[in-house]
Amino acid sequence: MTRWWISALQLAELFVSSMVHLLYGFYIFSTAVAGDLLQALSDLIFKPNLSNTGLKEEDSKKTTSVDDLPPIVLVHGIFGFGKGRLGGLSYFAGAEKKDDRVLVPDLGSLTSIYDRARELFYYLKGGQVDYGEEHSKTYGHSQFGRVYEKGHYPEWDEDHPIHFVGHSAGGQVVRVLQQMLADKAFAGYENTSPNWVLSITSLSGAFNGTTRTYIDGMQPEDGKSLKPICLLQYCRIGVILYDWFDIPFLKDYYNFGFDHFNMSRKEIGIWGLVNCLMGKSGPFTTGDWILPDLTLQGSIRLNSHIQTFPDTYYFSYATKRTRQVMGVTIPSGLLGIHPLLFIRVLQMSQWRHPSDVTPPYKGYRDEDWWDNDGALNTISMTHPRLPIEHPSRLVVNDSDCQPLEPGIWYYKIVEGDHILFIINRERAGVQFDLIYDNIFERCRKHAFRKNPTLPNQVHQ
Repeated sequence: MTRWWISALQLAELFVSSMVHLLYGFYIFSTAVAGDLLQALSDLIFKPNLSNTGLKEEDSKKTTSVDDLPPIVLVHGIFGFGKGRLGGLSYFAGAEKKDDRVLVPDLGSLTSIYDRARELFYYLKGGQVDYGEEHSKTYGHSQFGRVYEKGHYPEWDEDHPIHFVGHSAGGQVVRVLQQMLADKAFAGYENTSPNWVLSITSLSGAFNGTTRTYIDGMQPEDGKSLKPICLLQYCRIGVILYDWFDIPFLKDYYNFGFDHFNMSRKEIGIWGLVNCLMGKSGPFTTGDWILPDLTLQGSIRLNSHIQTFPDTYYFSYATKRTRQVMGVTIPSGLLGIHPLLFIRVLQMSQWRHPSDVTPPYKGYRDEDWWDNDGALNTISMTHPRLPIEHPSRLVVNDSDCQPLEPGIWYYKIVEGDHILFIINRERAGVQFDLIYDNIFERCRKHAFRKNPTLPNQVHQ
């Protein structure tokens, strides 16, 4: 009986991993990260005695002992997952083991930047996720979502701020959350401020959108709707079916995050499924999902309401896997690019905005967007640029930004593809440890607003 149950569980895990493989293949990580993901999942399922973090035993030792310092929160990107999903696989390839106080929240993997920012707040403070009455009515989903009986950092406030590290769309999620804190956008929390965020570090951050969205099916005319036949249409259908079948243990294993849209067969029945597939209801119809936020137009809409705050430290790593040869942008060789991501780098390096469509902003030039990492354009990852450029400073050596000044986006160009920082540490090699060690050291030694009030201290 026990053997039968284990076999069934392994079969279910392989089914979900195959589903994720398929959907990953349709967008940002392409089949490249899917291959890394399946390899890691196979190790998890069939080699249970091996570490699933990708870190060697000596690497897993804590570099610091900082239980009394602000937590570092790692925020995943599109199609990502937090702690506890996919059988315990680490999205950040075990980087969270480098420090004693790291949190890895599980947010919606395909939900909008707005919805994910709301989820992140309640994950930390605790309580039931409140997406806001007006927003929920506008986009046709429930106002309330998951309940966190106890927040993962309930003492979070201006005296107990947090360091955030976001990969891909995760970087933009943290920026939106910080603006919400500044706007006091959470009911019942009138004392929030942008100073609740001590630092933001972005890994291949999606600050200004990506031309990849248009290649995969978003309409360049509006940056909101999908082309009738495209890769993203297959992704849309797969996600709707996955949520409609609503198999509990599969949803626990991996969840796209659309529970608040109530697309389960138990809620909407067969005709509700038909309506979702026909584009009459659901997140893909109202536009409350991640892809519209990742178009150039969507990023401009978001950025027009987001500030860079004077008391927060900002740092970004922008990845690039292209080079110039006789004025032509091409992939920077076969080595260093995941074989299955190579075609994406090539496609983006040749992107041309349709001549009969109005450019997304004044001064747009195709050539500015040709350098890329297979998922995002390098120009998009350095710092917020659209619709206005935020203060920034290029960093060649890490010592160039010491002492670190708040209110400035320090950015560094890194030779790597979009999945350099995640899933498969072995492929990234020494560079993985160097980058994450620098991030954690910067958070612990250089990004202080003042002598911090320790979480276990009582105000006098």
